[in-house]
Amino acid sequence: MPLVDAVGTVHRPAEGDVRIVSLVPSITELVCDLGLGDQLVGRTGFCIHPRERLRRVPKVGGTKDVAVEKLRRLAPTHVIANVDENRKETVAEIARFVPHVIVTHPLAPLDNLPLYRLIGGVFGRAREADALCGQFEDAYAACERARAGLAPQGVLYLIWRKPWMTVARDTYISRTLALVNWHTVPDAAADRYPAVELDAATLANAAVVLLSSEPYMFREPHVAEVRAMPELRGRRVALIDGEMTSWYGSRAIAGLEYLPRFRRELEIRPHH
Repeated sequence: MPLVDAVGTVHRPAEGDVRIVSLVPSITELVCDLGLGDQLVGRTGFCIHPRERLRRVPKVGGTKDVAVEKLRRLAPTHVIANVDENRKETVAEIARFVPHVIVTHPLAPLDNLPLYRLIGGVFGRAREADALCGQFEDAYAACERARAGLAPQGVLYLIWRKPWMTVARDTYISRTLALVNWHTVPDAAADRYPAVELDAATLANAAVVLLSSEPYMFREPHVAEVRAMPELRGRRVALIDGEMTSWYGSRAIAGLEYLPRFRRELEIRPHH
């Protein structure tokens, strides 16, 4: 399966004719960073970066509950979607009236390079895409150098509460964490985002428990709740910025710089 799919006939249109709706928060930011902010006519409510630029761009619902009729009224020429973020049936409905639908599916950090080139190539921003690729490659190389000094550790990365949910190893998040020698548990799962129990079996190979700031908005009271569990005794428990681990696009560059620093800082914090 290709890592980045294009659905429909994708061409390079004249810039003045382009009307883009992005249904993917991280790609909305990428669109703007490629210099396409003026062509962006719609976004989801979760598309929050860059804040000042997006303040004037209409919302079309959420990533999972797109307001299709509102999107239709914006008359986009292009809609950008994602396999994990958006519902397949919604994208199929949109494809009936939008000429060009681009469906993305990055599964690992290095997939950002073809993603930059895809979006840059479709909209005539190849030079800007190449510049981002250079920045990404520099950050990735620095992350690899940092990884050499970090011992392998098991980590339970929590994305939801009631039920507790984590990420399987075939996800973008898990492969991003692996860049700093953090290996998610469980090592095998039937689902990409499985529900788990915070019990001895789940935690057997986890030295660290991370509570992500998204999609569930974990905060310090949740850290205290988890840390107080007898099963968590002796393990480090901390909040982590979910944008730095789960957002591809241009924010992935910042993520590569953030992760080694975050891990080193976590390791010198006193246990509570």
